[in-house]
Order: sequence, then structure tokens, then C-alpha cells
Amino acid sequence: MTSVIRTEGLTKRFGRILAVDGLDLDVREGDVYGFLGANGSGKTTTVRILLGLVLATSGRAEVLGEEMPRAARSVLPQVGALVEGPAAYPHLSGRRNLALFDAMGRRTDRSTRKVRIAEALEHVGLGGVDERPVQAYSLGMRQRLGLAAALLRRPPLLVLDEPTNGLDPQGIHEIRQLLLDLNAGGTTVFLSSHLLAEVEQLCTRVGVLDRGRLVLQDELVALRRPTGRVEVRTPDVAVVRQLLDGVVEHQDGDTLFVRYDDPAALNARLVAAGVRVVMLAAERRHLEDVVLAAATASADRFGTEPAAAAQQAEALEK
Repeated sequence: MTSVIRTEGLTKRFGRILAVDGLDLDVREGDVYGFLGANGSGKTTTVRILLGLVLATSGRAEVLGEEMPRAARSVLPQVGALVEGPAAYPHLSGRRNLALFDAMGRRTDRSTRKVRIAEALEHVGLGGVDERPVQAYSLGMRQRLGLAAALLRRPPLLVLDEPTNGLDPQGIHEIRQLLLDLNAGGTTVFLSSHLLAEVEQLCTRVGVLDRGRLVLQDELVALRRPTGRVEVRTPDVAVVRQLLDGVVEHQDGDTLFVRYDDPAALNARLVAAGVRVVMLAAERRHLEDVVLAAATASADRFGTEPAAAAQQAEALEK
């Protein structure tokens, strides 16, 4: 499958501070790629390198098959980006800001500008926005406006840094659905976030950055593979424990965690014994547990000192 973002040994130093340490990213066409890491782990520095806003110390980065930042003039018009927060002229309206942003782009179609602006605003829930200046917008509205700017040129690749920052739960749901719809239409999404739940609900592929290092990269479905246990919820807990003596490994209220190879066979056995089964499903690994395990393994191998360094580096970059 074609890689739309690929890095090899990508490294960034700010003086003696190592912010990004030998990253080998692989974002494939059609992915919703979750770039996950705690605040200060080096995510924003990496994104800025990919967009040609910061020069790497060593290593290389390709976006849409071309090397960055050398090919920035041809690549960036094909990338919709929202990094750290939306930039806008505060005294102008949202529509006017989008018009100026589009006018600065290379090879934009002026004849369709008004239509594209209206569509972008509608997509992010700002279709009814008035002529108020952006300085009167809430943080959530500014974030939506930044997303509208990223969508304006209908790019094949979206690079988004914390896109739901400042949004209420309803807004987060709407943006999540928007990104899923765009992906279904062929847009590849690279999403930087520190929110596990956001990544788990949205992404198909995950990379985990910890202290500037990529400690994990895989398909989400592979990371959340079955544990080999079956989760059983039933009011007949005592009956099940007696029936399955020796294979019930854990109990949490009316939920039992049973070591069993075949969930269907287990369900048939319980029903045949008259057990009232409310829920039965193969237990899957939680992304939080997978991420913590990878971060712990990295700390054991490399130590924890780079954590503070990455935070200092991202502060310096700003």
C-alpha cells in the first residue's frame, strides 16, 4: 500500500535537547492514523517537521511521495493542516479569513471560491456563521474555523494536531464523524492527539510517541487483539463459578472473566446449564494498557530523562 507519510531516522535536536529521536513513521493511503503521545512527547515538533515548518537535524521525511521540505511548494497545496491552533486575522470574519487563505494558495480556482468556503463552513458546523470578527469567536468556533481552512482545498491528506481541542462533547462527536466521512471518501487523516479515547474511536492505525521515540506502530485491530479470555455478565455468578471452576480468573460485580478458547462454545454450555447470560464477548486488550506497556518498556530500556527534554524542546519551538 502507498505511503503518504514516511520518515526514516527522523531526529530533531534543539541544542543539547533531543526532541525527536530516530522516528520511522509509516502512514498509508486511506489510513486514519492516530499519532498518540502525552503532551510534550514530541508530537507537535514531528508534525511541524512534516510540514516543513521546522528543519530536522537528521533523517528524512516524505509526504505524498516527495521529500520535505525540499518539495514543500508542490506538496503543501495538497495538504490540509491544523497545527496547535487555528491562525486567523482577529478583526476579520471567518468567511473573509477563509477567502484570504484560499487566495494565498497556489492554483486555487477563484470561480468556485465562495462555494468551497460555504461547503467547508457547513462541514464543520459553521454554516450559519454571521459577519462577526473572529476575535468574538469562542475557542471551539476558532477550532472549527481552522478545520474549515484545512478542508477548503479538498486535500487528499489532512494533518491535524489536537483537532478537537476546545470543543464540547457534541462538537467532538461532530468532528469525529466528519473525519470518518472524509476518510470514507478517500482522504487520508493523520491525527495527533493525547486523548486515548479519541484515537480508539476514530483511528485504524496507531503510532505511539514517548519521550521523543516511536515505541509502537501497528493496526489498531492488531493492538486490541483478544486476550484469550471471555467476558461474561450474568446474575447467576455463583452458578457460573461452580460450573467453570478453575477457569474463572477474575470477577468484577456481575461480570466474570473466563479463560476459554471458544466464546460460542462457552455460551452454549452456559445456556444449556440454565445460566442467564446478559452479555458474552471475547475480551480485547484496552489501548490504554497497550500504550502503558510500550511506554514502560521504553523507559526500562532508555530511561526517563528525555521526557523533560522533549517538553523543553516543544516549549522552545513555540
